[in-house]
Formats: sequence, C-alpha cells, structure tokens
Amino acid sequence: MAGKFEVFVDAEAQYRFRLTTPDGTELAVSAPYRDKSAAVAAIEAVRECAGMGLISDLCPAGNSVPTSAAATPAPVTAACEPRRTPVDGFRKHAAVRRPAAVPHLSGVA
Repeated sequence: MAGKFEVFVDAEAQYRFRLTTPDGTELAVSAPYRDKSAAVAAIEAVRECAGMGLISDLCPAGNSVPTSAAATPAPVTAACEPRRTPVDGFRKHAAVRRPAAVPHLSGVA
C-alpha cells in the first residue's frame, strides 16, 4: 500500500501537508501555504517529481559519520528497509509494442 498525503491547518492558521507511511509514520511535512488549493497543487508537484528525483549526496567526503550523529543513530522504519529479490525473481520487460508504420505526412507536395 502506498503512503498518504494529509492536508491540515497548522498552529499559525497556514495550510500544510504531510506524507505518511501506511502505518502512520510521518515522512515529511511541507512548507506553509496561504490556501488549500496551493497546498494541493504542491502535492501534485511532489507526486510528479518524487519518482524521478535525483539523489544529491551533500554529506562530507568519505564514509565517516560525524561524531554527534554516530552517538544517536536514526531509527530505520520497516518501510525503508531494502527488499531483497533473487535474481531469478526479476521479470523481464515485454517488448515495447509500437503501432504499425504509418506514412508520415510532411506537408510537402
């Protein structure tokens, strides 16, 4: 089951939305919006961009974790744990079906 977007009004009477997992864990909270339609438009933008979003590593060089972060590791939710699939379990994509060749009309007689 997919996550859920929830639109709500914060303490300052501004509209916000949050993205939650199916079990109710809050993944993200938006910036404030003046009206509900702007918050809904932002949800649509997130839906459109999220699947194709690139990951930018802004961490310091190397694999070391700063000492303050090493003392308190972030909890890992079940939704974020990697799922391992055996190689034989991958499905092969079907060949792309294209329509039969249609003559292209260029407008030149």
